[in-house]
Amino acid sequence: MSLRTEPTADVLVVGAGPTGLLLAGDLAAAGVRVVVLERRAEESNLTRAFAVHARTLEVLDARALAEPLIATGTFLQSLRLFGRTGIDLGTLDTRFAGLLITPQYELEQLLEERALARGAEIRRGARVTGLRQDAEGVDVDVQPAEEGAAPVTLRGRYVVGADGVHSAVRSAIGMPFPGKAVLRSVMLADVRLDVAPGQVPAFNGVAGGFAFIAPFGDGWYRVIAWERGSDLPSDVPVDFDNLKAVTRAAFGTDFGMRDPRWTSRFHSDERQVPRYRDGRVFLAGDAAHVHSPAGGLGMNAGIQDAANLGWKLAAALAGRGDDALLDSYHTERHPVGTQVLRASGALVRTVLASSPATRRLRNTVAAAAFLVPPATHRIARFISGIGIHYPAPPGSPPHRPPRPRPAVGGDRRRPDPAVRGAARRNARPGPAARRRAAEGGRRRHGDPRRRRLHDPARPPRRLCGARLGPVIGPVIGPVKRRAARGPENRPPDARRTSYPLLTAARISGSRSTTRGAASRSPSHAVSRP
Repeated sequence: MSLRTEPTADVLVVGAGPTGLLLAGDLAAAGVRVVVLERRAEESNLTRAFAVHARTLEVLDARALAEPLIATGTFLQSLRLFGRTGIDLGTLDTRFAGLLITPQYELEQLLEERALARGAEIRRGARVTGLRQDAEGVDVDVQPAEEGAAPVTLRGRYVVGADGVHSAVRSAIGMPFPGKAVLRSVMLADVRLDVAPGQVPAFNGVAGGFAFIAPFGDGWYRVIAWERGSDLPSDVPVDFDNLKAVTRAAFGTDFGMRDPRWTSRFHSDERQVPRYRDGRVFLAGDAAHVHSPAGGLGMNAGIQDAANLGWKLAAALAGRGDDALLDSYHTERHPVGTQVLRASGALVRTVLASSPATRRLRNTVAAAAFLVPPATHRIARFISGIGIHYPAPPGSPPHRPPRPRPAVGGDRRRPDPAVRGAARRNARPGPAARRRAAEGGRRRHGDPRRRRLHDPARPPRRLCGARLGPVIGPVIGPVKRRAARGPENRPPDARRTSYPLLTAARISGSRSTTRGAASRSPSHAVSRP
């Protein structure tokens, strides 16, 4: 039955992966009625994604989820690419200077608990079979998983498709998904190892394929392996002996691989929709863009899609945002998806060099390039997400970093003028001060009259950024910085807290607080001075 007079929900989110669950939690926290429709009847304790980069940890930290997630995995400060070439992530300008390896289901559990606590509704075993939209909302046809259950029609003011590479929402609106296959028949497995690799994550590519091993931190390891020439369908079970043979070819040993608890096979494509918005329907995560697993960028890009879209939908539903604000989701996130697509594709093609001479040349050139600190730092910023910026809205004034205060007598800072404080103490109270006194004093953070620190329904107060340029070398290109300080684009202030877990992992140090506004915005990656 279609409910047209009173919508089932303000927003229907299709897909209960990390992207959909973070979006649902943000919307519910803003007071939006949200229903999540998940095709799977039961939660899965298995995972494909496992890498959480620094910018995603900043997004999670704005929602008080970074510390609990870090406790579930292994935090690394470098990422090895091929040969002896690696990226040092420990120099990033963030308190999360590194890469977290943790199973996807750990993140999903935290995000689901948050969404349910904020009031979101999650319906499992609900398969979307079609949708229709009009000027006021969207009707979604759903087939429940219960045997003999009749199909139902739900209605929402907006629909977000976060239902993966085989998105039913994308198919229902007829959105093209152009692209091509990159890797065929990639093998995945979660296993035990008798001997841990000397350096993790461990990766190596040879003429016959490649293998990758990453620790989850609980004794289990994720193994990803690909054999050149293999083109088996994704539904063919993984031969564990074949997986061990490919690993031995790449590393010279299979590290005593045993006890696989889960195996899978998948095909890796490079695809992206031309538009992230179609009327009242939005696409996010793998429903909007898919790419190779190189760099571990996929899940992170989806989570950042959700963080960007959530507050804009909440603002539009509350009457504080218009179509231009909703369109900015595509304007800001589509170029990022394109850049991630190109970067991961360049990485995987570099890794898949087949001839020994080509591999030696690759390793030599890469080693020389990574001796240049600016290049290494730029690549690390891009892969981690810290270096991703958004374009400034039209008409925004240019961003000028604050002028440094002049020093007096060496490194001593010029003292603040004493007259400023004296003038305040001797001045007569103004109308606002008298009104606060009549109301019982200063308004504190707990006062409901004040804006919440991390309210995703509020547009950010400040958005600085730069449009991503063409690809440089195998990874990224130069960044042109532009900035905006429009009142409609300002991120909420953030708490500055200590992180004992991060300190223990030696990722806090002198960077115990993040410079600039990047960790303060729950919805934007912003530029830093």
